[in-house]
Order: sequence, then structure tokens, then C-alpha cells
Amino acid sequence: MLVLAVDTATPAVTAGVVELAPDSPPRLLAKRVTLNAKAHGELLTPHISDSLEEAGRTFADLDAIVVGAGPGPFTGLRVGLATAAALGQALNRPVYPVATTDAIARDAASGHPLLVATDARRKEVYWAAYDAAGRRTDGPHVERPQDLAEKLPALGVHQATGEGAELYREVLGLELLSARHPSPEGLVAVAAAEVLAKARPAALTPLYLRRPDAVEPTGRKRVTRA
Repeated sequence: MLVLAVDTATPAVTAGVVELAPDSPPRLLAKRVTLNAKAHGELLTPHISDSLEEAGRTFADLDAIVVGAGPGPFTGLRVGLATAAALGQALNRPVYPVATTDAIARDAASGHPLLVATDARRKEVYWAAYDAAGRRTDGPHVERPQDLAEKLPALGVHQATGEGAELYREVLGLELLSARHPSPEGLVAVAAAEVLAKARPAALTPLYLRRPDAVEPTGRKRVTRA
């Protein structure tokens, strides 16, 4: 099966074409990744087109789409989800959402209990904990690194990965691994069983973990003097 993988939940604008077969790990055919937290909207579609061209495939060849559902900042995350949803509808292909932290954990494949922490900005991190087999045991959550550090003994993790783990390595005090952003192969690996089974995808629900900054006005402003 041919799968398009996209993720915009981190500063990495990620797109890739992955071949998926039973009893085999996902095989990357082509990818485009650019680190630019302010250009998800401008770069994602060209990255998708370039990846398909390099792989020698077209949109019509795709069997499924896998998209990172976060957690991530609102502006970037919605780009990937909206693009994947639009492509899925236009091509009549299933779109499978996966947690971005799950994909990073799969890329790390440490074989030990692991913390994945990405940058949530505002001096916070998005985090999730995983057991030695890569199964998520807690999270995802958004929290101050100092508060997360107090929970580490209970989580039983001794290694960490992700951009947030790197930014706050001194606070967390864990062995740092190199998987900072999700790869196309990692994204597809998380959804592989569902994709191969042609299961009905879950709803494309973004993991924002925060309320939006913008709120509806509670009342009309007075425009004339009393």
C-alpha cells in the first residue's frame, strides 16, 4: 500500500511517501522536511507534491493518508489536519490521525521507558510517557517542565526525546535521544495495523490541549460617550 504521511504539529513541516506491506516495516520512498515554525501553510503542499514526484507516484496512486494530530500549537497543527482532510475527500482515500508523540516514540525505538516532550511554547512542553515496548502509558499533556520533572520518578522513565526534551534537558535531567520530530515512517508505523486492515479511521480531532487565545466578545463596546 502507498501511504502519504504529513505532520505540522512541531516546527518541522513534514511530508513523505511510504510503502507499507504486511510483516515489513514501512519503507520510505521520498520525503521533504523543513524546520520553519512559521511556514507550515506555505510549505506543506509543495512538500507533498515534491515527495510524490521524487517517488515517481501521483496522488491517484495513494491508498491512504496518515496525519499527525498533535499535540501542537493551533496555527501549525490545523494546517496538516486540514490539508490531509481535503486530500482525503478529494481522492476518496481514508485519513488516519495519529498522535505526533507516538510517532516520535516509534522513531526513537529505545527499548526502554521513554518520555517524549515537544515544545509547547510559553515555557511549557507537550509530553507523553511510553513503556519499553513503545506503548503510551500517560499523556499527552501540556505542562511546565519544572512540574513535569517532579512527576518523572512516578513515570519511571530515564530517557527522553523531542524538541521539548532538548530545550529543557537541564530541568528534566534525563538521557537525551535524537528523535526531535516525527518522521514519515514513524507516522505510518503508528497507523500501520489500521491502514493494512482498511479499518475505519478515527475522527480527525486535533490535540490542542489548550483553549484558543482568541475568544468571542462578551458584550458590545460603547462607541459613544455617555
